[in-house]
Amino acid sequence: MKYIRLLLSIFDYFTQKKILSNIQKILNNNIDTVLDVGAHEGEFALSLNKSFNIKKIISFEPNKKIFSKLKNNTKRNSNIEIVNSGVGEKKERKNLNVNVESSSSSINELRIDSNYYKKKFFLTNLFKGNVIEEKVSINVIKLDDYINENKIENIDLLKIDTEGFEFNVLKGAHKNLEYIKIIYFEHHFDNMIIKNYNLSDIHNYLFEHGFKKYFKIKMKFRKSFEYIYINETL
Repeated sequence: MKYIRLLLSIFDYFTQKKILSNIQKILNNNIDTVLDVGAHEGEFALSLNKSFNIKKIISFEPNKKIFSKLKNNTKRNSNIEIVNSGVGEKKERKNLNVNVESSSSSINELRIDSNYYKKKFFLTNLFKGNVIEEKVSINVIKLDDYINENKIENIDLLKIDTEGFEFNVLKGAHKNLEYIKIIYFEHHFDNMIIKNYNLSDIHNYLFEHGFKKYFKIKMKFRKSFEYIYINETL
């Protein structure tokens, strides 16, 4: 199991290098504000900080246990602000399905009888028993509310990694999408996550708000892709 995770992390490193390279092509090296939704332990925020001159990164992570790790990992980075909340279409309380592989935790329900789920459980939870997840109540906020209340301007990058909740995040930011230069998100094509939208819904929604697809890359050994959309009006 440890070696499988190590192998995946190596492939993910090179995938992220390509993502960062494409972000640099669009924004150059100076970035004003980044909204990091689904920050996990701060992996993306810290990588971004090493590669760019960034004024502020605001990282949202709802899982309290992971949030404490995020806080510790980013404490030496004065430009990273962390928020212990989920992000969605409206302000509410939701259950977070905390997976044993914490980066796979999702607000969405998971199909535990799906082949993909069983395969992932076997690879990441070998010899650890049958407890696959627990439900934790979390706060969910709207990006529109947060942006307006904190008077945030010049949003260069919105990154979303919420394991099947990406469209909800976008719909909660619809009043401010026109001010965002780049949107970077992950989309799952597997049947493990129960969601009521598909990629075409996200694509059409972003197209209607002035965005076009700029880059995509498949994540190794997973049925998911990472996408970059750019705002053609900015």
